[in-house]
This record gives sequence, C-alpha cells and structure tokens, in this order.
Amino acid sequence: MIVYVTSDEYLGVNRDLWDERVPIHLGSEFYDLAGFRAGADTLRDFEIAEVGDVSGRTLAHLQCHFGLDTLSWARRGAKVAGLDFSAPAIEAARGIADETGLDARFVVSDVYDAPEALGATFDVVYTGIGALCWLPDVGRWAETVAAVLNPGGFLYLSEFHPFADILDEETGTTVAFDYFDRTPQEWNEPGTYTDGDGTTRNNRSIEFLHGVGDVVSAIVAAGLRLEFLHEHDHTLFARYATLEKDGQRYRLPEGRPRVPMMYSLRATRV
Repeated sequence: MIVYVTSDEYLGVNRDLWDERVPIHLGSEFYDLAGFRAGADTLRDFEIAEVGDVSGRTLAHLQCHFGLDTLSWARRGAKVAGLDFSAPAIEAARGIADETGLDARFVVSDVYDAPEALGATFDVVYTGIGALCWLPDVGRWAETVAAVLNPGGFLYLSEFHPFADILDEETGTTVAFDYFDRTPQEWNEPGTYTDGDGTTRNNRSIEFLHGVGDVVSAIVAAGLRLEFLHEHDHTLFARYATLEKDGQRYRLPEGRPRVPMMYSLRATRV
C-alpha cells in the first residue's frame, strides 16, 4: 500500500534501505555475480545498440549500485567511473573490479554532488534502470548531468516507463494510480526485488514519480539536445503477473494490447 508523504528525509531513509540490500543482491541469482566474474555482460541489447562504440571514451555511471553495468562498459573499452550514495555498494564495486582486473574508479556520493565528487567531465553519462524514482528534483539531476559532460558528449538514459507504474500490479490492465500526482510516495516493504522473501530491517523507502515529459523538459532546459526518445513494449522483470519471459525481456502475452514499459533517450551537450 502506498502512503503519500511530504518528506525531506528521503536521502537517509533510502540509503539505509540500499545499504542493507547490497549483500543480498551480491548473492542473488538475479545479478549472477559468478557469471559476471566469468565474463558475462550485464548490459541490455538495446542499450548496446543505442549507445554505440565506447572504445577509448570516458563514461560516468551515475547511481551505479555495485557497478556491474559500469564494469560491463569497461569490458567494452570505456574508461569508466561509477558513483553511488551507498558506501557498501561502492566497496563491493571496487572489489569486483579488482577481482576481474577491470580498470574503473568508484566514488561514494549523492548524485547531486557528482561534479565535485567525480572531479572530471566525461564523453558519456550513463544512468537509469530504476534510478530516477529515487530523486526528488529531476531538473537538478539534469543540470548535474550537463555539468559532468564534455562538450559534444551525451547522456544515455535507459529507464522504466512511468506509465507502467500507474497500472495494477497483478494484471497490468487497470489504471490504479494517478500519472500526474507528484507527491512523494512512502513504501514499507520487506525483502527486495532479487528476493521477495528476504529478511530485512530497513524497509521504508521514499520514491518520486517523474513523467516522461518532466524528464525530457528537464534535459532540454539543462542545455542538452535530444537526439532520440524510444519507448519499449518490454521490461526487465515480472512487473505484472501476466508478463511472459522472452530472452532478456518480459512482455505481455501475444495478442494483448501493448503498453510502454521502458524508455530510452540520448541527449547531447552542445
């Protein structure tokens, strides 16, 4: 059940939640750390196609968790830096980098402090996959992205579509929530997306809904030029009980009207 709140406690509350879940995620089948250590790539096929060749380019991954996607870009030739507000996550990322011999720099920081924390600018800023819902101010986020991009560099955002958040979780057929309500949402749920039955203590979280229009408008206002916005009819987990697995993706059953469940965009700093 959603409880609507007005709160500026989000940073500490959410950090406590993510800190506790790092060891659970590290041991989960969802992240398959053993497979990654053996050479697997965690990036999605559409991301690889839309970002293009990163060989020799500098890339910053904002809100990187424990860095498997960050290190996957390193495997593809990028010179990477990852940033996350969770110290246990960054400690784990550094350990995985050492174990795999991948060259990467990882920094503990709130994303809004990225320009100072990273101390550099980059050819590519990569972010998303459930990242923006943890941030209260998407305009400030877009300004942060612009501040860490080199002229001619680009932002690549791959994210869950907010339209999917307004549908009921069981069937995905009924509008259950208000797309335009921007009130912070407080949740109190044990476990985590890798282990719904996991025993956890810090179960409170505060999340924020940003419409696609909010995100695009913020990016443009920050001085970036939108190159494309793609909407996708699939997602990366069983968002609704009716979804069927299709390789890396989950889709609605054949013949059912489709809805957008993810989106991706690319925007250049001119």
